[in-house]
Amino acid sequence: MLSVIHVLGSMLMMFSITYVLPVVTSILYDDGHLVDFVVAAIVCFGAGAVVWAVTRRYKRELRSRDGFLLVTFAWVLMSAIATVPLMLAIPGLSFTDAFFETMSGLSTTGATVLVGLEFLPPSINLWRHALTWYGGMGIIVLVVAILPLLGVGGMQLYKAETPGPMKNDKLTPRITQTARALWFVYFLITVACIVSLNLAGMGWFDAICHAFAAMSLGGFSTYDASVGHFDSAAIEAVLIVFMLIAAMNFSRHFIAWQQKSLRTYVTDVEAKAMLWLIGLSTVGLALYVWAHGFYPQFSTALRHVAFNLVSIATDCGFVSQDYAAWPVFAPMWILMLSCYCANTGSTGGGIKMFRTLVLFQQAARELRMLVHPQTVTPVRVGGQVVQNQIVFAVLAFVVLYFGAVVSLTFALLISGLDFVSAFSAIIACINNAGPGLGVVGPASNFQGLTDFQTWTCALAMLLGRLEIFSVLVLFTPVYWRK
Repeated sequence: MLSVIHVLGSMLMMFSITYVLPVVTSILYDDGHLVDFVVAAIVCFGAGAVVWAVTRRYKRELRSRDGFLLVTFAWVLMSAIATVPLMLAIPGLSFTDAFFETMSGLSTTGATVLVGLEFLPPSINLWRHALTWYGGMGIIVLVVAILPLLGVGGMQLYKAETPGPMKNDKLTPRITQTARALWFVYFLITVACIVSLNLAGMGWFDAICHAFAAMSLGGFSTYDASVGHFDSAAIEAVLIVFMLIAAMNFSRHFIAWQQKSLRTYVTDVEAKAMLWLIGLSTVGLALYVWAHGFYPQFSTALRHVAFNLVSIATDCGFVSQDYAAWPVFAPMWILMLSCYCANTGSTGGGIKMFRTLVLFQQAARELRMLVHPQTVTPVRVGGQVVQNQIVFAVLAFVVLYFGAVVSLTFALLISGLDFVSAFSAIIACINNAGPGLGVVGPASNFQGLTDFQTWTCALAMLLGRLEIFSVLVLFTPVYWRK
């Protein structure tokens, strides 16, 4: 335990470096909040240094089980320390709301409790978006490089059981090198997104903020109306492309860069399934919304459905229209897609497409065995056999996932929230998708929730971001036995 705290101290000292961006922004724009960020950086580094020094004698090699505690504590602690500049800069902002905002950022959820975003100081707005960008890369490194060593997480399943370069080629021989490689690819694609958004008509500051949110699938915006503020088909098209890229496995992007070839995407069964599902859903819902008379031309319906569906399905959370006003089937279908579409090793949340494919194949196997009980029928994904222990792990994850959804939804219901708002808020938060429906819909935000409801949603974000297992294992008696 103390060795984990020692590492946490080191991580806090490193986290203080993240304040450089808002400090530079505050200087450039002279927005009067330079002192706030300097104080926050000092508090962050100082707290980390004290913790590191006090626990220095307990330094040792971490075991796999320590990783669960470290990952959970790190996300909670960094979210808590990141509230300092927000509370200093925004009068009347409570710790509850500030923590919700920073947890939403670091978990790349994109739900917000703030209003008047366009009137926030530039350094504060950039800090919010920087948190999503750091959180997005953090979760990629966590899922690709760390969670497989702990025995959980989709990448372990993905590497072991799917075809193509990810199965046969290691990214790099060491975790640190893997992290650097992923950071490099993540940074390059982010730069490409910034330039593309600027060419599409965004100013440089808005382009940086929205590129951070798009690549992390964080969904924060610099305007209350989100992307709808720009009312630009070109900007929406650029964001659609980069949201889909961010929802794919980043290891694929690295391999494509390394091999200077797009061949790796051809063998990516997750990406193909995601693109087919999103593509068919977009056309179908566009026809549905157009037929109900919400837009005069099909092309207009296709534009707005495409953007909002891709945004929610990939768990980003940008909004260009109040899609909650569409016929109820449409927003519910869009929200359902947020559970399944994001790929393993992406910045998205939810069950993930790999687990979804395994579930469908397992269901098909059970149906076949009802007719032919003696038949040996392995589960296959992308032509490769998935071992039974992997199937059982997926089933366990899905049980815990829906158990968490039901439990947290009832917690919101007992607190007085209506069913649609409660259910959609939990789905949106546990999938790290951003807006829900009802009082937390795309035309509003999470500001109207009580403190209890806000903390419940923050817990849902944490559970979803850390793949549920990493958090819930800490509450089992066996974990704490020596």
